[in-house]
This record gives sequence, structure tokens and C-alpha cells, in this order.
Amino acid sequence: MNLEQPLRTPRLLAQLQDWLAEDLGRGDLTAPALIGRRAQASWMAKQDGVFCGGGFALQLFRLLDPDLEAECLVADGVAVRSGDTLLRLDGQASALVGAERTALNLAMRLSGIATATAELVKQLQGTGVRLADTRKTTPGLRELEKYAVRMGGGVNHRLGLDDAAMLKENHLAWAGGVKPAITAVRASAPWPARVIVEAETEQEAVDAVTAGADAVLLDEFTPEQLSKLVPRLRQLVVERAGSGAVVLEASGIQPGDLRAYAATGIDLISTSAPVTRSRWLDLSMRFAPAGR
Repeated sequence: MNLEQPLRTPRLLAQLQDWLAEDLGRGDLTAPALIGRRAQASWMAKQDGVFCGGGFALQLFRLLDPDLEAECLVADGVAVRSGDTLLRLDGQASALVGAERTALNLAMRLSGIATATAELVKQLQGTGVRLADTRKTTPGLRELEKYAVRMGGGVNHRLGLDDAAMLKENHLAWAGGVKPAITAVRASAPWPARVIVEAETEQEAVDAVTAGADAVLLDEFTPEQLSKLVPRLRQLVVERAGSGAVVLEASGIQPGDLRAYAATGIDLISTSAPVTRSRWLDLSMRFAPAGR
């Protein structure tokens, strides 16, 4: 396993450069005090959680010091305890100081998402139901936040509007209903794409299955309602000629109700909670004299 480079694309590299420039501004005013000096440092976890972002952190440091000697001791997605050492760094002191805050901010954010995801996934253990994220992500951070969800044991829903067609309340109202909306999307999609229908009523769910949807997102149904509806939808899928399985997904669920919904026979639970409600995982960088 490569502990240092979870993702490496030109777009990501440009983002990392921009985020670093945001903090450096016109230049680090403390850098002259460190000219020619070499330093060593380590990253420590200050609370229990799931670590994520070590590879991104090293990329940030190497933008300022290409000759940085570094060791990533904990892979992304691994549970850590308070006091664990995560990274070791050896390089130009000015580079370690210059990239410290940006690197820590990013890793703390991603580790918080991974930790929150893992806590929810744990509630679903043994049920066979997967936990998925949503498109409620921070602009500019979607790729990384969704990566953090995966590192916490979740799965990614759509990456964007071009990844799958999800027909929601407004689409259905303006297109004239479930079947016309699905038909229009199927006829014009420039590449093979899943069609997902968000159903807010039992009839919409039934219409979605009979019209050929690949998945139905059952929004804000109660567990009792789903326990009756899911078997009916499964039977409709069986009766639907020449089609494959349909993924049944529940959304609009409070984190404490996950197991109740998992018991209804659904395949997937989607929630924005790991991204929108998570707290950063507290990490710190501690310096040591050179020559350790």
C-alpha cells in the first residue's frame, strides 16, 4: 500500500498550490529567521479517530521543499488513538513552518469526515446495508471529502450531475411526471448513465420502478412505511420485463435511526451528515532538534 499518494491529479496539484498560496500570501514574514536551517517534526493525534490526508499533507510540504525526507506512519482510513505518531518530517525549517497550517487544516477536516463516517458505518455492521454520501460537499473540496468518506468505510453517491441522473421533486413536476422524465433522460443521455428517482410518495416509488428506474431514493419515509413498501417494490422489479435489479435507497434519516431503517430491506442509506455535521479531528505538529 502506498501510504503517501492517495490521489494525484493535475487538478488536485493546482488546488494544493492555491491553498498554500492563500496562506503564504506575499511571503512568510518569519522565513528569514529560518534561512539555511534544517528541522525535524512529527504529527501527533490529539484525539481518537480515523486518520485521513497524510498523503495530501506530504504533497503540500514538498511544494515548498522538494527534497523533504518524510515517512507516513499511518495509512488513510486507519483508526488512531490520542498520542499516536502519524507522520515524520525532515527538511527545510521554513518549508515545515510555511506549509504546517494548510496541511494540518486539510488533514484535520478530512480525518473528521472519515471519523464521522466510520461511526455511522459501525452502526450498520452486519446488516448488509451500505452508507453513501451526497452532493452536499464544500465547493472545491468534493473530490477530497468524498475520498474521506471512502476512507471511513462509506461509499460515494454521485460525484456530480454528469455521473448519474437523479430526478428529484422539481424534475418530476416540470417534466410532467416520473415516466416522461425517465423517458427524456434515457433518450438523450450522451453516455450510459444510471437513472435514479427520488420518491416522496409510495405512488412515485411504484411509478419509478415500473418506468424502468435503476434506483429509487425513498425520501423521508418512516421505517414502518418502508417495511411495507420495499417488498412491494421488489415484487414489481421481478415482474418488470427485461430489466435488472433496482437499488432501493433511504434518505432523510437521523443518525440514531440507521439500524431501524436497515431492517426494512433497503440496499443503501444516503446521508450528508459525515460531511456537513462532522467536527475536525484534532492533530498537531511538534518540532524536534535536527539530528534526531
